Amino acid sequence: MAQSPSGSKAECLRALALAFALVLLGACSVAPTGRDRAARSYLHLADPNQTSDIVVYALGLVDTGYRFGGSNPEAGLDCSGMVSHVVQSVSGLRLPHNAAQIAGVTRPIPRGALRPGDLVFFNTMNRPYSHMGLYIGDGRFIHAPSAKGRVRIEKLDSAYFASRFDGARTLTN
Repeated sequence: MAQSPSGSKAECLRALALAFALVLLGACSVAPTGRDRAARSYLHLADPNQTSDIVVYALGLVDTGYRFGGSNPEAGLDCSGMVSHVVQSVSGLRLPHNAAQIAGVTRPIPRGALRPGDLVFFNTMNRPYSHMGLYIGDGRFIHAPSAKGRVRIEKLDSAYFASRFDGARTLTN
């Protein structure tokens, strides 16, 4: 049975609408490209000296329990919830509660430029920026690792994290 021209046109429009929706959804789940980053401003601390306070505050969370979606120490923290909580508590700056989104709103820096209070990102779930932590210096970072875990300090050059390192970002200009 032959399709009418209007049926074919409607199917084509539906397919285009679906493709457009998929492109928009995909754009929401990935960090910006280099070209996108050059044209945007990044979230940053009003006072760059707050980075040391961020590290001290984060160290006070060691042994806090993990909770998926958690954003306060009493109930438990996940990785982005810990970072968001620490940054907001110290500086008032509100970050998204999603590692990839935080990566998208903070300025990238080379790994060799890491300073205490900077952010480190990892690909732990076969997708970019799926885990994060706060760099505390001397090649170490603090993070909320996973279910049944507790906030703890790790080395960036450990076999697990070195192979999954996905980039560094800063909250300073």
